[in-house]
Formats: sequence, C-alpha cells, structure tokens
Amino acid sequence: MGRRRGGRGGRVPRGDVRLAVLLLLADEPMHGYQLIQAISDRTGGRWTPSPGAIYPTISQLEDEGLVSINAEAGRKLVTLTDAGRQLIEAQREARPDPFTDHGRPGSGVDLRGLLEGLHGAVREIGRNGTDAQVASAGGILTEARRALYLILAQEEDA
Repeated sequence: MGRRRGGRGGRVPRGDVRLAVLLLLADEPMHGYQLIQAISDRTGGRWTPSPGAIYPTISQLEDEGLVSINAEAGRKLVTLTDAGRQLIEAQREARPDPFTDHGRPGSGVDLRGLLEGLHGAVREIGRNGTDAQVASAGGILTEARRALYLILAQEEDA
C-alpha cells in the first residue's frame, strides 16, 4: 500500500496526509478546506483528499500537540505549534515529498490523467460504438491489463 493513489475514491497512506498537512501549515495557518485545496493545487489536481481524511488528521495532530486549533469567524484555523515545526525539520530529509507525482519525483508521467483519458474513450465506445467496436475495445483493454502486469513481473525479475 506504499503506492499513492489519490483523488476521488483513492486512498493515500495516512502518513502522506499527515506529512502534507504539516508541511502546508509550516508555510501558514489554514482552515481544513484550505488544506484540501492546497494539496490539490500542489499536485495539479492528481490528489484531492476528502474531508474524511483531512479532519481526523487535524484532530490527531492536535491531540499530539503538533497543531493548535482556534475558532475564527465560525471556522477553525489550524496553526503549527513549535513541536510541529521541530518535527517537520527533523523529518524533512527522511520523508518523501507527499506532493510529488505518485511519490516518484521526476517521473514526469501522469498515470492518473492518462487513465482518465482512457476511461473517457472507453465510455464513448460503450455509448456510441457498434457491437464490433465494443468487442474490439474489450480485447484491447484485456491485452492492456495483461501487458501492465507483465511490466511489474519484469521489474520483479530484474
């Protein structure tokens, strides 16, 4: 589960959410919604954590004394404490950047975007394609899945 998935329906390891929140708060205090938006912005929309991931993380960080929460105009402003800053500095070099593309700096490949494009094409064929086109698309998808698993098998053998 060390690989990052994100956005709608995807799960990101809890440590990534935690680290992302701490790093953002090191720059400035934010509200929960601002944290969600900032993560989405920093990842080019590839990772948009849900409120169900952000708010429990904020509560946990508060329990650990790493952030403080202050009510401001009916909203809760989250601020990094001195203990939180010390933790970030101590871990900055040891932990991967949670904002990089799928945890792989410099990969330059947006697999999520490519998959979304593929999904759109398959949906169009499903809606408007002939029986022969749908059958052909099914064969291509089956072969693509097989080829992707072969890539992983080759990496393991190497």
